[in-house]
Amino acid sequence: MTKAKLNEKMIASQAGYITVHNYDETTREHLSSCVEYLAVGVGLPASSCIDSPAEKLDGMVLCRKSDDSAWEYLPDYRGQTIYNTETAQPLEITMPGACPDGFTLSKPSTPFDAWNGTAWITDVVALQSSQIADAKRLKSELLANAKSIISEWQSELQLGVIDEKDRASLTSWLAYIKEVKSVDTSVAPEIVWPMLPVNQAS
Repeated sequence: MTKAKLNEKMIASQAGYITVHNYDETTREHLSSCVEYLAVGVGLPASSCIDSPAEKLDGMVLCRKSDDSAWEYLPDYRGQTIYNTETAQPLEITMPGACPDGFTLSKPSTPFDAWNGTAWITDVVALQSSQIADAKRLKSELLANAKSIISEWQSELQLGVIDEKDRASLTSWLAYIKEVKSVDTSVAPEIVWPMLPVNQAS
């Protein structure tokens, strides 16, 4: 099998066969190797070269340099999520290469984390303020829901037409409302919320 000869412009000066190594046009990662026939005056196929790639390494991807001069190893974080160290916004990695400046693979644990240069640090004051606000909202919602449930029973009680089953339900819910009102939201998130009455309305 005649081997092709290439000139300095990588154009065949002698027709023949040659092994070419193909790489992805976008990521430039090595894809495959094959034998091609080149006629005189024909160059290599697009996105290919003739110098052999090295062995694959775990966690790395073998890519062609942008100037097409050689192969290089790049970190492969594709499919993983990185986080902006200024905004904490996530970004999925789709290209091979090192983690971009201003991003980290470390995930913030709360919306109140700030990057200190090496790790996320939680603003505990802001976090607790948010948790207390959430607890206050939940307390208001629980009380509003409970008062909505007992409103009809209270009307029946005032009119003297309430039956014993509803009277028992009203008593249970009034006790529940009293417990909810006594909840101290300032200790959020360490709150044990009262259990709903067993005879709760659906």
